Amino acid sequence: MLIVNPFATATSPAGRDALVNTLSSHFPVDVEHTTHRGHAGELGARAAAEGYDAVIVHGGDGSVNETVNGLLGAPSAPPRDRLPMLAVIPGGSANVFSRTLGIDRDPLRATRQVIELLDRGEHRRIGLGHSADRWFVFNAGMGMDAIIVHAMEDKRQAGKAATPARYLWTTVRSFFSNASDTKTFTVTTADDKPLENVRFAFVSNTSPWTYLGSREIRTNPTTGFDTRLGVFAATSTGVMANLPLATRLLTHRNPKARHLFRTDDVEWVEFSADEPLDVQMDGDYIGAHTAIRFDHRPDALDVVAPLPQNGTIDPK
Repeated sequence: MLIVNPFATATSPAGRDALVNTLSSHFPVDVEHTTHRGHAGELGARAAAEGYDAVIVHGGDGSVNETVNGLLGAPSAPPRDRLPMLAVIPGGSANVFSRTLGIDRDPLRATRQVIELLDRGEHRRIGLGHSADRWFVFNAGMGMDAIIVHAMEDKRQAGKAATPARYLWTTVRSFFSNASDTKTFTVTTADDKPLENVRFAFVSNTSPWTYLGSREIRTNPTTGFDTRLGVFAATSTGVMANLPLATRLLTHRNPKARHLFRTDDVEWVEFSADEPLDVQMDGDYIGAHTAIRFDHRPDALDVVAPLPQNGTIDPK
C-alpha cells in the first residue's frame, strides 16, 4: 500500500505520478490518498488488518506518525503478530524520520532507493517511544518546542508554507516572546531524582532531534533507534543563557550548560505541571497537558532502511 498525502509541503501532482509509475513498474501497489486528518492512521490500520507486505508513506512526519499509530494500534493493546514493513518517501518540509533512517531527501531518488532496499530484503527493527495512547517515532516535548509547533500549525492553517526559514523565524520569536514566562514543570526519569522548575524539555527516540535545513540538531547525540529514550531539559528560557547552548547544537558539539539536564537511554520519563502546558509529538501539536509520561518499546517496528553505520560523536 502506498499512502500519499497530496497536501504535504514538498509534493506535486507530477512528482506523485512519477513516483507511483516507478513503484508500480516493480511491485503491485494499491495507492491511497489521504483526505482528512487521521486518514493515514485509518489506512495503516487497514493495511495491518488486510496483511499487506509493506506500507510506503509519501508525505511528511505527521503522515508517518499517523501511519505508525494505525499500524501498531494503541500502545496499551497486545502487540500484533504480523505487521507490514514501513517505508518512507519524503514529502514534507523537515522529513526528520526518513532522513534519520538514511533515506534520500529527493522523492524520486528515495523511490529508487526504497525499491532497491525491498529487492535486497534490507530492513531493520527499531524501537519507538510512546505515551499511554500514542506512539512517536523521533521526538516529543513539552514547553518551548511544543509552543513553536503550535505556532507553526496556526501559520499553516492560515495558508503559510512550513519552510525552514519560517521555522527558524518562529523559533526565534517564540524564545524572545516566552523568555519571561513563569510556567514551569517537573521532569522525572526512571534513573534520576525529579528535576523541578523546568522551562522546556525534549524526549528523543533517535538522533538528530531535528534538522534546520541541511544542518543536524543533536540534543542527545548517543540516542538512537537501538537505545532507549534521551531527555534534554532546560531550567531557563533566557536568551543569554541559551545562546551558547544553541551555538553548541548548531556546531555539532556535545550540548552542555549549567541550566541543562541531559540523560540518555532511559526507560521512561514523566512531565508534570500545575497548569496545562503545550505538548508535541513528532512535530504534531497534541494539546496542553498537566501530566504526561513517555515510555520506550524496543523492536517495535520493521522499517525499510539501510542498515546503520557506526559513527562517532565529538565529545568536546
